[in-house]
Amino acid sequence: MNARTLDPTERLIEKEPYYEPVGEEIALFEAAYRQRIPVLLKGPTGCGKTRFMEHMAWRLQRPLITVSCHDDLTASDLVGRYLVKGGETVWVDGPLTRAVRCGGICYLDEIVEARKDTMVVIHPLADDRRTLAMEKLGQMLEAPAEFCLAISYNPGYQSVLKDLKQSTRQRFVALEFDYPSAALEQRIVATESGVSDAVADKLVRFAQMTRNLKGSGLEEGASTRLLVHAGKLISDGISPVTACKSAVAQAVTDDADMLKAIQELSSSVF
Repeated sequence: MNARTLDPTERLIEKEPYYEPVGEEIALFEAAYRQRIPVLLKGPTGCGKTRFMEHMAWRLQRPLITVSCHDDLTASDLVGRYLVKGGETVWVDGPLTRAVRCGGICYLDEIVEARKDTMVVIHPLADDRRTLAMEKLGQMLEAPAEFCLAISYNPGYQSVLKDLKQSTRQRFVALEFDYPSAALEQRIVATESGVSDAVADKLVRFAQMTRNLKGSGLEEGASTRLLVHAGKLISDGISPVTACKSAVAQAVTDDADMLKAIQELSSSVF
């Protein structure tokens, strides 16, 4: 079987991504989109920010181009650069430029991980100018009405060196995300993984125990995403305790004592 190559600028999400709203985030995002205001998503990892963006791209019927930001991501990586192809030097658009050209949604995930020069690039796109400076081409690209810029970050991972400056954050409408209520999270885990409501309920109780350990040896407790992973393993015949060990405990820590403590929690629940 060969992997398919997809062009995100031409691909719309046809099937509705499963998403359970926890507040008015859908109405707020749609209003911001209509008013051409960029959106900032705040919240812990694995709480549903990326799924929310997929859902909104489906609702708005716009291509979604996601960029996972990291320490080495430069402005050129986003905007584009000259490359040598077949003996010729050609310009190749970066993902941000492609999103602007096609009137898509550009989602910069964990923006604080990117290098500082990327902020300079997104600032004119994130205010009423809505322009992208392509300095190496000597051009200015004006975003169409359909274009939307969204960024995300996890406030829990912030440090002095990786902070979102006021000059950046005050250009955005901010939506705060957190883990859903126990009843809602149980429904999400059961729907996404295929486990029974009873098993999903136990997984959520286990997750809440791990979240209580945050700041006492754990950076983060079990996310909804990890619970879905554990649920899928259980649905495939893995015992719950083993699934929790592999999908949750090993994913959140390498500390031997903390691993033992989390495994004892899962054993107490299951």
